[in-house]
Amino acid sequence: MTTAKLNHPDVTAFTEADVVKLAQRLDEDDYETPFAALEDWHLLRSLAFQRPELAEPYLHLLDLEAYDES
Repeated sequence: MTTAKLNHPDVTAFTEADVVKLAQRLDEDDYETPFAALEDWHLLRSLAFQRPELAEPYLHLLDLEAYDES
């Protein structure tokens, strides 16, 4: 059994300019496939967790809702 290795960008190497480009792509929502959009969405989500200072201005693009476990 083999496992496929997914290529995930190193979010620690992202600059503010990189995040601006990512946010623009998500905001324009002009992707060739839904999977390309989903990849960018997951990338911004990763940035929100690992580099919140970069992703904070673009959290509205993630459309996250608060989750209450109680």
